[in-house]
Amino acid sequence: MNYEHLQIERDAAGIAVLWLARTEKLNALNRALWDEIPAAVARLDADPAVRVIVLAGQGKAFCAGIDLPDHAPALTKGESISGRGESAVGRRRALYDDIRRYQRAVSSLAITNKPVIAAVHGACLGAGMDLITACDLRLASADAVFSVRETRIAMVADVGTLQRLPRIVGEGAARELIFTGRDIDAARARELGLVSEMLPDVAALHLRSREVAAEIAAHSPLAVQGAKQVLGFSERREVDAGLDYVAAWNAAFMHSDDLGEAVTAFLERRKPEFRGR
Repeated sequence: MNYEHLQIERDAAGIAVLWLARTEKLNALNRALWDEIPAAVARLDADPAVRVIVLAGQGKAFCAGIDLPDHAPALTKGESISGRGESAVGRRRALYDDIRRYQRAVSSLAITNKPVIAAVHGACLGAGMDLITACDLRLASADAVFSVRETRIAMVADVGTLQRLPRIVGEGAARELIFTGRDIDAARARELGLVSEMLPDVAALHLRSREVAAEIAAHSPLAVQGAKQVLGFSERREVDAGLDYVAAWNAAFMHSDDLGEAVTAFLERRKPEFRGR
């Protein structure tokens, strides 16, 4: 099966590299990618020859977040992402369903039986943070930059970061990153425990991610996959409850004047002026 914005590379050791391959947009997630990611992960999950998945980005960045221009019509006009819904209530219900679908795309990385290693270089912003926090391990090159960008565009992050980041870096550090929306470099991410290793450059990052993957793949897949399922048992239930809550919250409150201003300012390449409306 071919994907428009993904590439899958396999080797004989049981390692599959899932490449985000929308390099002209810094691997920003457009609507097509939100559907391709869970389909590709499900395909790899069903393949017994695959023991470990490495998630990486081609080009200059891992993932620059959601593709705002691709989503701008829905975000600025009070519509659902899918365009469904003929009434105000219908549009909110459709938006809730859309958010839950996006959540499932990210959660596919968490619920797959195969361990997933995120290899992060360059920008890892917004939706990129959602992706890596759903992975089991995270490695980064020294040039990596991380940010919960949703806060800076007047959105409540709704596809996984709010539920998973505190479990990785702790409540205090997570709240600081979420409330400020600030960029942090790879060294700071390593200090916080967001990434387990920092490599000097992209080549070293990809080499090391394959080394770690090979170390995991050498063990019994029954033991490794069983350990992943047991480790995630309680978390899956709690995270899903939090995801459902934020989907309902954003379905009701996401379409604010501030969000419209944020998207418009982004498209016009200027600083937004938020009024809390």
